Amino acid sequence: MQIEGSSALVVGGAGGLGEATVRRLRAAGAKVVVADLADDKGKALEAELGVRYVRTDATDEASVGAAVQEAEDTGVFRFAVDCHGGPASGGRLVGKDGSPLGLAGFRTTVDVYLTAVFNVLRLSAEAIARTGPAGEDGTRGVVVTTSSIAAYEGQIGQLPYAAAKGGVSAMTLVAARDLSPLGIRVVCVAPGTVLTPAYGTAGDQLEAYWGPQVPHPRRMGRPAEYAALVQHLCENDYLNGEVVRLDGALRFPPK
Repeated sequence: MQIEGSSALVVGGAGGLGEATVRRLRAAGAKVVVADLADDKGKALEAELGVRYVRTDATDEASVGAAVQEAEDTGVFRFAVDCHGGPASGGRLVGKDGSPLGLAGFRTTVDVYLTAVFNVLRLSAEAIARTGPAGEDGTRGVVVTTSSIAAYEGQIGQLPYAAAKGGVSAMTLVAARDLSPLGIRVVCVAPGTVLTPAYGTAGDQLEAYWGPQVPHPRRMGRPAEYAALVQHLCENDYLNGEVVRLDGALRFPPK
């Protein structure tokens, strides 16, 4: 698929992974809509890159619907990328004091990191299905979601997050099969440890801790590497129903 000239929606587009993706897709010629709750950053990207910013709550149907509509209004909507973040609870399933992990925190984490991804996936796919085929094989577009290697090697205290990300990974093949008659691909990226600007000065400490644990290259990932993979997933028509780990061969230890 050709990115140039098409419309792309990046949910979480003002965050570390999202901003890198917005810049990459914009440089490739896409008309990009940034969907996020970070107004200052989103508006700054709008002014700098000529993209469109729409304040968007990924957990809300009407809010995501408005962002999707903006993407449709901006051009031929073929690409949706979801890399939004949000609050996540954690802790051992049964604490040292004998109390169970809170149910409310688990529900919030699943709502943000799984249900919201489903929300973006379904509404984006509905809109992409309304476009005409981009080529002879009937391809209309692609939705890229974001899981985590925690889906496979969740650490102690990560149960809610690992469960949510595991759900994102599990949705990928089923969604690809569901949407195949419509010519819509679904692919997922499962990053390892990625050093984003959000960490600030704490990033140096994280790099010192995680870097030596990555087999090769011995460092944390970079948002630009995530964005480069997203571009390839968008352009390669034969990548479908797959979760791609982006982790330098890292496997999370128990803690």
